[in-house]
Amino acid sequence: MTDERRLDERSETTEYEAAAQADATADGTSAAESEPVVGDDVGGAELPPQYGVGPFSIREVALGVAWLVAFVVSFFSVSNLRFESVWTAGISWILTIAVPTVAVFLIVLRRLSPEGIRRVGSLGIDQFASVAFSVSAVVWLTWIWETVSIVAQNGPWVRSWVMWVSFAAMLAGVVFTVFAPLIPPFSEDFRGRPEIVAHKVARPTRPVSKRPAHERRPAAEASQPVGEYAPAQPFGEPDTSTAAYSGGAYGQAGYGEQAYGGDAYGSQGADAAQDWAPAQSAQQTSTVRYQAFWALVPEERDVVDERGVPLFRIGPTAWALVIEDRGDTFVVRHEDGRVGYLHDVSGVTRG
Repeated sequence: MTDERRLDERSETTEYEAAAQADATADGTSAAESEPVVGDDVGGAELPPQYGVGPFSIREVALGVAWLVAFVVSFFSVSNLRFESVWTAGISWILTIAVPTVAVFLIVLRRLSPEGIRRVGSLGIDQFASVAFSVSAVVWLTWIWETVSIVAQNGPWVRSWVMWVSFAAMLAGVVFTVFAPLIPPFSEDFRGRPEIVAHKVARPTRPVSKRPAHERRPAAEASQPVGEYAPAQPFGEPDTSTAAYSGGAYGQAGYGEQAYGGDAYGSQGADAAQDWAPAQSAQQTSTVRYQAFWALVPEERDVVDERGVPLFRIGPTAWALVIEDRGDTFVVRHEDGRVGYLHDVSGVTRG
């Protein structure tokens, strides 16, 4: 009997403690709900608690009533000539009632499930509701305008009272969404809301920079001869006016007078080649060589300008004058004075 009495006393104590804890939790919740809110949009000032109907604010309740009226009326005939509701008039139901219905559903879901859908695309829930009711009101206003225009021309009233009631309900929805931040007491629903980072689509745009202009050399400059090789010479003949060749015996025998592979220096042979060879200079040690020489390519190749446009062709039947050796590119001068670039220098025979 003693043990049973002790068990009864322990159970009564546990039930009393659980009830007291529940009461304390309820008191704490009530105190938290009635605790003033610090608003970021009012300079950190404390705002009084916002009261409404259940979890919904006064603005949300008024918006829900306006939508409910329009939703019920949408099942009546909008035409006086035959039965035709919004839902049976083609796809007009999408903008007139379906989109506002989605907006109200999201507002309800936001209160019942705060961690649910927060935005529609880049629009917040309230922004989407503003667009939805505004578009619907414009559609109903268009129908009103058409109906009044028909009556003004001595025509019948083709649409019924549904049009007027639906427009009034959607216009009220515009007031509760678009103009609510300016109308008390609906503006209380927008005060004290925490600041969040805007969606990337809703952020300010990046500045656009001006594209830099592309500098292009005139074609007249590209065709001018280069440096000391300006005087034009017949293509395939030696350039006797060049200073590098003025003191040698190169002019004694031209390549056009002998067969390919013969003694290109006349009777003097290799000794004559040593006589007309240009003197060694510091420029030969650099990547670009400015000493001119004759070149013979094994096949037909294009000589292009600085933009890659072909100017003329050189081939194995005649020697070409190279006025500058850039390693992987030769600067070639034509007999008419045009200067271009030979990019394929493989297999070239130097004269």
